Amino acid sequence: MEPLRSELRVIEAAEALAKTLGNDPNHTVAAAAMDTEGHLHTSVNVYHFTGGPCAELVALGVAAAAQAGPLVAMAAAGDRSRGLIPPCGRCRQVMLDLHPDLLVAVPDETGPQMLPIAKLLPHTYFFPDANAERVLRFNKRHYEPVAAGTKTSSVRWDELLPTGPVILYFEDDGRPPLRGEVLAVNNYHLDELTPETLRLDDGGTVEGYIHGLRQHYPAMPDDARVDVVDFALR
Repeated sequence: MEPLRSELRVIEAAEALAKTLGNDPNHTVAAAAMDTEGHLHTSVNVYHFTGGPCAELVALGVAAAAQAGPLVAMAAAGDRSRGLIPPCGRCRQVMLDLHPDLLVAVPDETGPQMLPIAKLLPHTYFFPDANAERVLRFNKRHYEPVAAGTKTSSVRWDELLPTGPVILYFEDDGRPPLRGEVLAVNNYHLDELTPETLRLDDGGTVEGYIHGLRQHYPAMPDDARVDVVDFALR
């Protein structure tokens, strides 16, 4: 998917830092990461024959030192005008384990694209002891009903989210995220959705809701199964 305004800031920060790198062979890649508060954390790699860390891993450390919490977007760029570059396999594994809801910028023929880290490392081992904080993303228009407690469910396709504590993050919104908890995740085929399962108490229709889902998830097939996520503020 194309980057949001806030995600473009991440890409621009990585590319701007990469342009400052000179001819030092020890530092050739820059990275930038954004946390749920909208703060940026930048870094460069430390190349060494013993296996010095990539810029993305240094950025994770910089963010941790700032007590940033979970990260929601990451980008890396190479020196000598190489532009945006995708993460290596090791970085992908670390990102997935420590920040499983991270979106990563990758180059594409049509321009930068943001992909979930899980999509960059499918069918992989997941380190169960990482104890990563989880993030549930929302469009910013949902902030008021979620904050007021009138919106307590959300329908998701192809997103793996367990029950338990979660940060409610509102994309491109300047307000702080909310703390919540996923209470239940119930899976349904599209044909099984009803006003009751969708919690449609605002006069909406199932057909209209599914139409909205298809706009949000253009790759969602006609025979998709979706998750109805029930959550509450903490």
